[in-house]
Amino acid sequence: MSILSGLFGGKTVSTPPTSGVKIHPAVDDGVPGGKKGFSGGTLTCKCKTDPVKVRVSAQTAHNHVCGCTKCWKPAGAVFAQIAVVGRDHVAIVEHGEKLEVVDPSATIQRHACKACGTHMFGRIENEGHPFHGLDFVHTELSNQDGWSPPEFAAFVSSIIESGTPPDQMPAIRARLDELGLPPYDALSPALMDVISTHVAKQKGLI
Repeated sequence: MSILSGLFGGKTVSTPPTSGVKIHPAVDDGVPGGKKGFSGGTLTCKCKTDPVKVRVSAQTAHNHVCGCTKCWKPAGAVFAQIAVVGRDHVAIVEHGEKLEVVDPSATIQRHACKACGTHMFGRIENEGHPFHGLDFVHTELSNQDGWSPPEFAAFVSSIIESGTPPDQMPAIRARLDELGLPPYDALSPALMDVISTHVAKQKGLI
């Protein structure tokens, strides 16, 4: 008997219904496409007055939805949506005095608004990290259209740690597949290769 047969009593497991399954407001009605030649925009926190504004002066890459418990999620979202961009393209333009690092001990230093809690960008200060030089940004905080679209879902199982009932996971994974966001319980294969390549170079293996 296979592991799956043991788990499901030898029955054929049908694709679960995905009607009403929520992922993130930016993708629940479909994944928007990016724009060729798009050169960035301004991210704005959720404060009604004196919002923090961060200028991102380039197109993002590796946009994805993330289920980890560290990334900021807007109200009602099960996943975060987060992309990367070179840190030299990220600049605080208004009310930077409202920013603070959420967890100074974390690998990604997430700079959030002290008033509304919105994460404006995450930065890796460790020069030995594979992603040093890249900042993590939430492009849904921008009014501009054209950002790189999300390509995959990362750390999907981690949404259980945020309170999602485990029995909802098949439907959530099915919805991610419908949206063209292949679900992984780590990062995408391309990004996992980047990490492993960096480690191998540090060891002098390649």
